[in-house]
Amino acid sequence: MHISARHDYAVQAMLAIAAAGGGPVKTSDLAAMQGIPVSYLPSILADLRRAELLSSRPGTDGGFSLARPITRISVGDIMRAVSGALASVRGRPPHTITYTGAATALPGLWRSVHTFTNDLLDSTTLDQLLGTGPALTAARPERDGASGDTGGRRP
Repeated sequence: MHISARHDYAVQAMLAIAAAGGGPVKTSDLAAMQGIPVSYLPSILADLRRAELLSSRPGTDGGFSLARPITRISVGDIMRAVSGALASVRGRPPHTITYTGAATALPGLWRSVHTFTNDLLDSTTLDQLLGTGPALTAARPERDGASGDTGGRRP
């Protein structure tokens, strides 16, 4: 999975709005608070609004506000809003990839990566990242044996 600047900026913007009480927050203020180039924000915020993660209000008292509670906005929601699928193989969904010969097992691995990525990002909400919700727990692959041996593989 590749985390682009667009993904990163979208999550930062949503966290900044959440930290500001849910909004409204102006685009220029978001850019200043998070160090995001102001030229990137309008299209990112428009995507988040289209995905119904943000609402907007014009005017001097306006800006962008969260469209739902921080407990119901996941990082997966945000990332999909700005780019679609979370994981791909050569630009294609993992379930559409097939290989021949020695690589026939790879599609299963790519589907697992896709599933684990979706599960992690979909279960991580803004309130967790802000430290106001349940603590984040990182899923780690099981190691071989009680000694922590990874069988020659890197952990």
